[in-house]
Amino acid sequence: MANPKRRHSKARRDKRRAHDALRIPGLSRCPNCQEWKPPHRMCPACGHYKGREIKSIEESV
Repeated sequence: MANPKRRHSKARRDKRRAHDALRIPGLSRCPNCQEWKPPHRMCPACGHYKGREIKSIEESV
């Protein structure tokens, strides 16, 4: 197997890793309760998806 003859510099290493950072996940507002939720998912706060209730969420007070 091939082995490197010389060590790669820190700049070269960091240029390669420039695109490895984690991105912030995209969020959208729930049209029913205005809470932030992942797109194309049921709202965890109110249980609605595409204008209908999928899961009933009880208030815990």
